[in-house]
Amino acid sequence: MAYSIDLSGKTALVTGASSGLGAQFAQTLAAAGAAVVLASRRRASLEALQASIAEAGGTAHVVQLDVTDFGGIDAAIACAEQIAGPIDILVNNSGVSTTQKLQDVMQQDWDFVLDTNLKGAFFVAQAVSRRMLARARANGGWIEGARIINIASMAGLKVLPMIGIYAISKAGVVQMTKAMAIEWGRYGINVNALCPGYIETEINRAHFQTDEGKKLVNMLPRRKVGQPQDLDGLIVLLASAQSHFVNGAVIAADDGFAV
Repeated sequence: MAYSIDLSGKTALVTGASSGLGAQFAQTLAAAGAAVVLASRRRASLEALQASIAEAGGTAHVVQLDVTDFGGIDAAIACAEQIAGPIDILVNNSGVSTTQKLQDVMQQDWDFVLDTNLKGAFFVAQAVSRRMLARARANGGWIEGARIINIASMAGLKVLPMIGIYAISKAGVVQMTKAMAIEWGRYGINVNALCPGYIETEINRAHFQTDEGKKLVNMLPRRKVGQPQDLDGLIVLLASAQSHFVNGAVIAADDGFAV
């Protein structure tokens, strides 16, 4: 028997959608029927992705959002809902990293990573959840099908050298997810974390061809990196009604690396 998940009638907001995993998540949710709001700082890249989604028969809107502009987050979320309707699904994906030893970390490095990966992710989720909670209160205390998917990392589960502050930030996202799930789950808002492993994107593709990159690949359990589409099934499931019993989960998609 064939089985499919249909997100028609749902609105999804994807942060960090201008490239990499964010762009893939947006395309995947649009292909499943959701109206997708593409959010990041790079408007031109978002508009190109919007055109690509439209050409494939999907629906996408563009909202410029810098998750480190904490005063502007609420206005961006309000704009997203004005153009696309109430947000049912948040894919909290914006993220950055640095590569350095911990003893070399400067305050600006810490702020660069933590402000985006943890603080920004928190306040985006908070802004979205406040609107979801208002809808729940108007509906007797329950909202159907509300989903927040925080994109963490296997580095939040297994620390690696040279990316220590990135690992710290993503471990924070894991705990943040659990805290949100406990507080908001009683109102029908499911909050889960997806922890990808090494995924090849346009940002790191060249690195995996270097000697250092090949050495890293050889450390992996099956000596291969993943592709963005390897996460398609999980992102659609977590966004769907079929995940109604999944709340507070931390799901590793890393080919076994964190085991």
